[in-house]
Amino acid sequence: MPSVAMNPIFEELASTYTDVLFLTVDVDEIKEVASRMDVKAMPTFVLMRNGAQVDKLVGANPDEIKKRIDSFVQSSRVYVA
Repeated sequence: MPSVAMNPIFEELASTYTDVLFLTVDVDEIKEVASRMDVKAMPTFVLMRNGAQVDKLVGANPDEIKKRIDSFVQSSRVYVA
């Protein structure tokens, strides 16, 4: 699935996970981001917390992306009892 074909899925995920900030970067236009994030292929999904990368997924696999975001969200939750 090409990167452009992922756009509707990306938008759907952004609508579903409202507590997560979703950004897209055109690495052809902003090459320094691709270099800094070590992006070698597209699409690449990078999950970050407090400015640090915590997960990275290369490729267009909607089910795996959702699974990783679910895990990311769960690890970010704080429970007070």
